[in-house]
Amino acid sequence: MTIREQIEANEAHILCEKACRCTDVGATIRLKREEPCPYRTAFQRDRDRILHSTAFRRLKRKTQVFLSPVGDHYRTRLTHTLEVSQVARTIARALFLNEDLTEAIALGHDLGHSPFGHAGEAILNEICPHGYRHYEQSLRVVDHIEKNGEGLNLTQAVRNGILCHTNKIADTLEGNIVRVADRIAYINHDIDDAMRAGVLLPGDLPERPIAVLGSTHTQRITTMVAAVVAHGTDSIGMDEEVQAAADELRSFMFERVYYNPDAKHEEAKAKILLVELYRYFRRHSDMMPELYQRIAKKFDLNRAVCDYISGMSDGYAVDLYSELFIPKSWR
Repeated sequence: MTIREQIEANEAHILCEKACRCTDVGATIRLKREEPCPYRTAFQRDRDRILHSTAFRRLKRKTQVFLSPVGDHYRTRLTHTLEVSQVARTIARALFLNEDLTEAIALGHDLGHSPFGHAGEAILNEICPHGYRHYEQSLRVVDHIEKNGEGLNLTQAVRNGILCHTNKIADTLEGNIVRVADRIAYINHDIDDAMRAGVLLPGDLPERPIAVLGSTHTQRITTMVAAVVAHGTDSIGMDEEVQAAADELRSFMFERVYYNPDAKHEEAKAKILLVELYRYFRRHSDMMPELYQRIAKKFDLNRAVCDYISGMSDGYAVDLYSELFIPKSWR
């Protein structure tokens, strides 16, 4: 037996009955057939491909909540992804589900996020005729953009989990763990960042959900993770009391942070920037990298321009706008 086959055999004894195993259909179906690796299972292979992708590296310079914050301790889209992965893996391990599948989905779930966070997503959705949703774009990244247009050729189970991580029920329990872990992570780390930025003070948090979930970052995550584990594998969720508290805290964050004008005052500038870049590359498609010119021929120009701009980091988009539209001193 190869090392991979030994790992697959061990799964039959370790994982619970409802887990997605590496020998299940979701692990064996890829867009293009390929020979299995002698050392890694299909899901370990997918995880590694995502981890080594260029889109994953660009997440370090993409906004989570605060646009290009000054300070080393604010979350970026990359650190958010790592925190989601940690929460999701903890839940999967405790429920004896497939941790490798869970980790692969978690690491890939936000690969398609635009520059400037959800503000950038809303802008691209407004100006691109195809619309723009980051979870759908994440799937485009792994299917059509990475590896110079070849794609990562991920398994069906990982692709489905990435697509469903926001508001759909995934085909696997592992995919549904990532959907829940995403909310657990961002609600709590966004509170931390908002307090660091002075947008929130400790006494601002609503009393009812804090009484249930806990007064500290660690307590809240522990309570939510424990609730998911206690809920079991019939479906991935929390008991009614904890879920209600989490929902109330999330609503509070939308009201006080995500839509707070103090935190979002730069987003009007981001809209101008993205709209002008979009118009420019619609008129000058030959100025896009060769990959996106090929995408324009394979799909259409709007799709290619949206793919190009959505893949940019915040800093790259700002620098490119400056290069294209801000006049330089004559020398």
